Amino acid sequence: MEPKRITQINGPVVVATGEEDFAMHDMVYLGEEHTLGEVIKIDGDHSVIQSYEDTAGMKLNEIVQGTHEPLSVWLGPGLIGNVFDGIERPLAKLKENSGPFIKRGVNLPGIDLTKKWTFKPLVKVGDEISYHTILGTVVETESINHQILYPHQERGILCEIVNQGEYTVKDIIGKVKSETGEIISLSMAQKWPIRKQRPFAQRLPATIPLLTGQRVIDTLFPLAKGGTATIPGGFGTGKTMLQHQLAKWSDADIIIYIGCGERGNEMTQVLEDFPQLMDPKTGRPLMDRTILIANTSNMPVAAREASIYTGITIAEYYRDMGYQVAVMADSTSRWAEALREISGRLEEMPAEEGFPSYLPSRLSEFYGRAGRTLNYNQTEGSVTIIGAVSPQGSDFSEPVTQNTRRFVHVFWGLDRELAYSRHYPAINWMISYSEYIDQLTDWYEQKEGEEFIRNRAQMIELLNEESELNEISKVVGQDVLSEDKKLVLMICESIKKGFLQQSAVSHIDMAVPLDKQVKMLKMIIDLYSKTLDLVQKGIPVSKIQETGIFREYNKIKDEVPNGNLELLRQKEDEMEKKLKELERSYQDHLG
Repeated sequence: MEPKRITQINGPVVVATGEEDFAMHDMVYLGEEHTLGEVIKIDGDHSVIQSYEDTAGMKLNEIVQGTHEPLSVWLGPGLIGNVFDGIERPLAKLKENSGPFIKRGVNLPGIDLTKKWTFKPLVKVGDEISYHTILGTVVETESINHQILYPHQERGILCEIVNQGEYTVKDIIGKVKSETGEIISLSMAQKWPIRKQRPFAQRLPATIPLLTGQRVIDTLFPLAKGGTATIPGGFGTGKTMLQHQLAKWSDADIIIYIGCGERGNEMTQVLEDFPQLMDPKTGRPLMDRTILIANTSNMPVAAREASIYTGITIAEYYRDMGYQVAVMADSTSRWAEALREISGRLEEMPAEEGFPSYLPSRLSEFYGRAGRTLNYNQTEGSVTIIGAVSPQGSDFSEPVTQNTRRFVHVFWGLDRELAYSRHYPAINWMISYSEYIDQLTDWYEQKEGEEFIRNRAQMIELLNEESELNEISKVVGQDVLSEDKKLVLMICESIKKGFLQQSAVSHIDMAVPLDKQVKMLKMIIDLYSKTLDLVQKGIPVSKIQETGIFREYNKIKDEVPNGNLELLRQKEDEMEKKLKELERSYQDHLG
């Protein structure tokens, strides 16, 4: 059969013509340099291929070789702590093979096939083996025990298993006799197509929060494990900074950070910073539970489009072991732009702002792979997706932001004015929301009591009232407001400065445990209740302000170490004492 040959080159889109049969999403090698590509359209004997590498210098009539399998990633020990490009090629190995600039046609497996790992079997000969049975464990890092999973759908009986010892991921560690009588050889590595969701036994409800240490998130707009969230914001509003904080401080077991089309210098900072960071939970390097996927804006757009599927496939693999995995995609706007560029070269009919008409379905497919699951091996795992969106000019009505809102349940809208006034995180509490709060209420009430949910609702009510009062004040001024309304403005100023605003560089305030958040929330709500009582007794708000209790509350976040709830109680007692002295002196004055 005559092989297909290149007949047209249009940037990353290549047309090959010939007798050989290709299937949709088949992986192929283009030309003499074996440039990696994927079949995205078939028209008779014409196959349209998107190249995952630069096509400069490629010539017409060069041969296209088919692999007759979809683009897949290697899964096995050695993924954690690594840095990959968008199609799971390890950057360190690429540098060894290519030097400072990546050459075309360098196709490397995502894991080291020659490194030996200490395998400890957990099954014995004669055991019944089914899909995702845990065959044994490998200590991948100090923080992560890698579970070796049985990758085949066919049930069987284990007829051979190696003793504990050191093996490469390609060595045969066991054999299973399937129900049909076939002998299946087992190794520690497997491959999986990136565009195919990995199966699970049952989807579980999202009833456990992903705690992040950020008060505005954990208290007002919580995200559930297995949930979906988006962080939309214009240039300079802190999307990347917030995702870095979530990666460092969230209580996920494994972090997968996808730099999807980000600027090269920004991704360089990530690659330099992450290996130096320490995991606050274990005291080990953060890279012991982190995987980085780097696909910058100057790299081929097809690889950028594939990068988020690479990341989510690896996340599902660790979910199947029973881990809680958080995926940070920064940013899905650059991914959507890659879709738009490829669609334009394919001469497809554009939709709004030139994006392809299938943009919503692709976003739905991606976010739909999140979830908290019961796996076939009876472990429970989750994949939480947090995607950043970069709307031009902070225009949240543009297609990527609007379509993303349809498929996520948490919206953390970043505000340019807050960011430029150094309010971090710059999450605008008037436009943000979480649809998980009803599902998480039982968890919060069991852990922190019913009072927490009531206090949270009252804080949101106060912030909404403050927004209305600010609109009125713009017209008539604050002087005409009643004393109780002036108190609302003052207490909300403390809520914003003392509670919602955090410091990303303070060793105390960069991440706050939930018990301290709950206590700080109770303090500010109690402070409002007690000061409102004084106002109703006739004490002016200006007199309450003179006591300095609002300034004292604003300092708590920096002065009270995490874990020292006793000092918090002392601060609360001191503020209450000042209010009682004010009431007594005011009554004496009236008398």
